[in-house]
Amino acid sequence: MINSLRGFRDLLPPESDLFARIEAAAREVFGLYGYQELRIPALEKKELFVKSTGGTTDIVEKEMYAFTDGGGREVAMRPEGTPGVVRAYIEHNLGQTGRNAKYFYIGGMYRAERPQAGRYREFTQIGAEYIGNPSPAADAESISMLVRLLEKAGVEGCSVEINSLGCGECRKAYREILLGHLRGCQETLCEPCRSRIERNPLRALDCKTDGPALAEKAPKLSLCPACAEHFGSTQKLLGTAGVAYKVNTSLVRGLDYYTRTVFEVRTTALGSQDAVAAGGRYDDLVKSMGGPAAPATGWAMGVDRVAMLLKDKPAPDNAPKTFIVAASKEAGEKAFALMTALRAEGISSDFSNFELSLRSQMRSADKSGACFALIIGEDELKAGACAVKSLKVPGDQKMIPLSGAPSAIKRLLKV
Repeated sequence: MINSLRGFRDLLPPESDLFARIEAAAREVFGLYGYQELRIPALEKKELFVKSTGGTTDIVEKEMYAFTDGGGREVAMRPEGTPGVVRAYIEHNLGQTGRNAKYFYIGGMYRAERPQAGRYREFTQIGAEYIGNPSPAADAESISMLVRLLEKAGVEGCSVEINSLGCGECRKAYREILLGHLRGCQETLCEPCRSRIERNPLRALDCKTDGPALAEKAPKLSLCPACAEHFGSTQKLLGTAGVAYKVNTSLVRGLDYYTRTVFEVRTTALGSQDAVAAGGRYDDLVKSMGGPAAPATGWAMGVDRVAMLLKDKPAPDNAPKTFIVAASKEAGEKAFALMTALRAEGISSDFSNFELSLRSQMRSADKSGACFALIIGEDELKAGACAVKSLKVPGDQKMIPLSGAPSAIKRLLKV
């Protein structure tokens, strides 16, 4: 027997139904906000993620599934969605379409990190990117859309935390101040932080080991007037949208491309892995990857974690409404025709094996969760009818003509 790899898993019902429900909620909300779906490849050139995500990030240094393919190319499985969306935006000149460049994606991401509750090596993300709008309104819309999506999916008890990382000029001045602080406490830092503070001191603030303590003691970033105004406007617009939030000046994101607004949606229900979604503004990324100057904002949501929050809620009822039974060998063709007619009218129907005994087929009908068993036997064939037996109300059975069966079943189902 060959088992699945550690950190990878099969999504089985009812969990797969839950994932589908979350994704359906996302598509509905994205439609309200004018977002279009963009399907990006699972495999990209490795340099795409090194150049965009940052060479000193944990994703690139330790977690990325990167390898040399048969053609000698350095490739990697996508660890996140934003670089692929930006690459597609540049490659296909999507900024020239005349429409808002608002895109969403739904798909698997891959990171070779230690599996734990809510964290897998293959996981599903839903993400949204809005490219080309520098306005604080774009930030506020992006965050409010995420909150609405989570509410639509049925998530409760989430909180929004926001911060501003400023622009390149803000961070240039802050880098030297922070670097001096980190050099002074270098001996207390973990080995990864010590090895990269000279290259990227901001990364230490996002370290899983040292980050929380450093965030309390490290000097805070001062925003330039333009960034302070942008952050203030974003907060005001979030209030207008009715989004409750908290400013967390210790909040940083683990990717190099973020500028100005960053945010996370958290919940206490998942223990230490309390962020279900996160994102922010990345005004310089498109240009740094060879595209036009195009400010942007976006986020990604972990579907696996959202599903964990919803696992105790009532599952959607995916049982068929009717179950078709052929009580004689001669009735099989008519039973199949009836099932086809019901499905054509939008009535979900199922069956087991028309060649099995009536008793065996009725056992399958009972286990299916269907509302009605529609039975065709010798007597029903002669009468051009079928027996409708309720699987919810004992003793409730009636005959209906085969010719009008779909309409009659709709009336019984009250649809």
